[in-house]
Amino acid sequence: METVIKDGHREGKLATRIETETAKLPSDVFLWAAIGAMAVSMSLHVAGKKHKSLFFGQWAAPFLLFGIYNKLVKQLGHDKYSQY
Repeated sequence: METVIKDGHREGKLATRIETETAKLPSDVFLWAAIGAMAVSMSLHVAGKKHKSLFFGQWAAPFLLFGIYNKLVKQLGHDKYSQY
């Protein structure tokens, strides 16, 4: 089943399912995950493990982007228009 969005745009089953599941998570989860990744990165950097600190430090940006996606899904997701 495809959901019809305004202007004739349709969301597929996978996108609809992802939006439904992501909308259940509070936005704070992604913010705290990003802060946690930065804290782990800083700790590893101080401990002298530079490569591992870079690995964990690069997780912060994707977590913040997931948070933005989560917020957009809640405000503009498929369920906003699925009643029509």
